[in-house]
Amino acid sequence: MDLIKFIPEQLLIVIAATYVVGMFLKQIQVIKDNLIPVILLTFAIVFSLLVAGLSANSALLGILCWGVAVGINQTNKQLDKLKEENKKRV
Repeated sequence: MDLIKFIPEQLLIVIAATYVVGMFLKQIQVIKDNLIPVILLTFAIVFSLLVAGLSANSALLGILCWGVAVGINQTNKQLDKLKEENKKRV
C-alpha cells in the first residue's frame, strides 16, 4: 500500500524530520530503544498539528507520517540485516 499518496505535500517535512529525530534519539544511550517509537509518535503528531493546523485530521496525518518514517527506518534495518547475512554465507 502506498501510504505516501495520502499525505499532503506540506507534511512531507514531518516524515523527514521524524526520521532524523529518530536517528538522533537512537544515538542517545539514556533513551531506551522501546521508548523511541512513542517519542517519535508524539513528535510527529505535534509537528503535524503545527504545520497543518489544530484538527483531528492533522493529528491522524501525523500518525500516518510517523508510520511512514518508522517504516522507512525498519526497511533500512532489515535490508542491512539481509546484506550482513548474505556476506556471512559467501
